[in-house]
Amino acid sequence: MKLVILAALAAVAVAAPKPDYSQSSHESVEHVPILKDVRVHEDDGSYNFDIETGNDIVLSQAGTPTGPDGSVVKAGSYSYTAPDGTHIVVKFVADENGYQPQSDVLPVAPAFPHPIPQFVLDQIAFAAAEDAARGSDESAEGPYRTYSAP
Repeated sequence: MKLVILAALAAVAVAAPKPDYSQSSHESVEHVPILKDVRVHEDDGSYNFDIETGNDIVLSQAGTPTGPDGSVVKAGSYSYTAPDGTHIVVKFVADENGYQPQSDVLPVAPAFPHPIPQFVLDQIAFAAAEDAARGSDESAEGPYRTYSAP
């Protein structure tokens, strides 16, 4: 039985397709040089780095462990050229409020297309009044009450 399994494994190995390395030429591979790579890591956990490549990618970032509970607060920027030739620049901060990018190329939500109808504003005011009334007579159960069916 062991011989049959060994023969089957050998047959599968021999039948496996072999990669064709002749199709890839060394001329089609683009080697992008690293023009700048400066990294500094301090003992207190702060760091910064600046990287620049030969195809115009630039990344700069600095961070310090000054956030809540020693979390790292980061700030920096990166830039590159998009396939359509547009030069993209993104500046960012990452802290207790999350990742906050800023760039001219980031989408912006459109303005609300029309005024809010009065019946919607009335319903919002009605719900706020209900919430306020409920807050004045809440039981020890807190804001959640159990209702029984009639």
